Amino acid sequence: MYSMAKTIMISNEMYDELKLLKRDMSFTELFKNLLNDDLKKGSGLRECLGILKKDEEWKKIEKDLKRGWKSWTKKYA
Repeated sequence: MYSMAKTIMISNEMYDELKLLKRDMSFTELFKNLLNDDLKKGSGLRECLGILKKDEEWKKIEKDLKRGWKSWTKKYA
């Protein structure tokens, strides 16, 4: 298999975290595993978009949220 090396820039802190995660894997293997795990879990926002139905419970939640946001003032921030 032909592959070409690529350079990416990340912070030192991120590099240290990734290095701990990779153990005896290569960084390529680590990235593949991390990406595949995320896709399998459906953790991406796009994967979850539209899964909630706008039923009566949703309408109640939305109404409560709107009421809460209207009562929000700067003193809470």
